[in-house]
Amino acid sequence: MKIVLTSVLVDDQAKALQFYTEVLGFIKKIDIPLGPGARWLTVVSKEDPNGPQLLLEPDFNPVVVEATKNFKKALFDNSIPWTSFAVADVQQEFERMTNLGASFKKGPTNMGPVTIAVLNDTCGNWIQIMQYN
Repeated sequence: MKIVLTSVLVDDQAKALQFYTEVLGFIKKIDIPLGPGARWLTVVSKEDPNGPQLLLEPDFNPVVVEATKNFKKALFDNSIPWTSFAVADVQQEFERMTNLGASFKKGPTNMGPVTIAVLNDTCGNWIQIMQYN
């Protein structure tokens, strides 16, 4: 068994695609219109284009919209990252993304076995980047 797809709930898929590709450096994999205002939109790592996909999932699904918004708000308000991405050098990525306009909640911080940084994905989520020390 292996992970092939995971998701992050976003409040604006176009804005999310821009951030996840232009700032984080992922590449668009699949983009299929699903009706008014929604797409099946995934990105993948440039380093592993056939690896796991990240679904940029709209958070306005009418079936779960209230629970989704409350869950996202609770994570965001408590500075809990939605997910974590591995990088080779957190300091280098922090500087690169800062120069691209990314807003960090926490700069590079040594946490023992890992060094982390936490940034705002502009779509309602904190995202953690990490390197193994």
